[in-house]
Amino acid sequence: MATQSSRQLTHAVKEDHEEMYEYYDQYNKASGDKDAQERWANQLTWEVARHAVGEELVVYPLMEKYLGAEGKRLADEDRAEHQYVKERLYKLESLQAGSAEHSSLLKDVMDHLRPHNDSEEQKDLPALEKALAAVGAGESEKAAASFSRTKKFAPTRAHPSAPNKPPFETLAGLLAAPIDKLKDAFTKFPTEEQKEAAEHN
Repeated sequence: MATQSSRQLTHAVKEDHEEMYEYYDQYNKASGDKDAQERWANQLTWEVARHAVGEELVVYPLMEKYLGAEGKRLADEDRAEHQYVKERLYKLESLQAGSAEHSSLLKDVMDHLRPHNDSEEQKDLPALEKALAAVGAGESEKAAASFSRTKKFAPTRAHPSAPNKPPFETLAGLLAAPIDKLKDAFTKFPTEEQKEAAEHN
C-alpha cells in the first residue's frame, strides 16, 4: 500500500470506497447481533460522512477547475448523489440497527453508493488524474494529502441540510464537526477485537 505522502488521489478515494464495502459486509455478517450491527452501521456512517465532505471540499473543486464544463457537470451530478445518501444516513440515525427498516435503508444507501463510486473510479478520477499530471508532477499526491487532511476536520455524521460547496460547506463543517465528535464519544463503534476478527475473515 502506498504511504500517505506518496499515494495518488485515486488511491486515497478508492481506499475509502473499499472500507465502506468492508463495513457493510461486516454489518451483514453480524445479522442477529444487534449490538454488532449497530457498531458497524455507525462505523459505515462515520466513514461515508467524512468521505463525502472530503470529496466535496477537495475533489469536486479540482474537477471544476481542471475539467471545464464537463468537470462542473460531473461534480454537480456527484453532489446530487451525495445528497441522496446523506438524507438516508440522517434517517438511519433514528432507526434501530438490525431492524428490517434499518437494514433495508442501509441496503438502499449501498446500492446507490456502489455505482456512484464505480463512476468516480472509472470516469471522474482518471480524467482528473490526467489533468493533474498535466499541471505538474506531484499534483495528485498533493490532492490526496489535502483530501486525507480534510477528512480529519470533517463532520462525522450526515448533514443533509448543510451546503455542499466551499466556502459555505467549510464553515458549516467546522461548526458541525465538534458537535459530531461529542456525539461520537457516546456512540458505539466496532471494538478492536471486532476489527481484528474482520481482518482475518
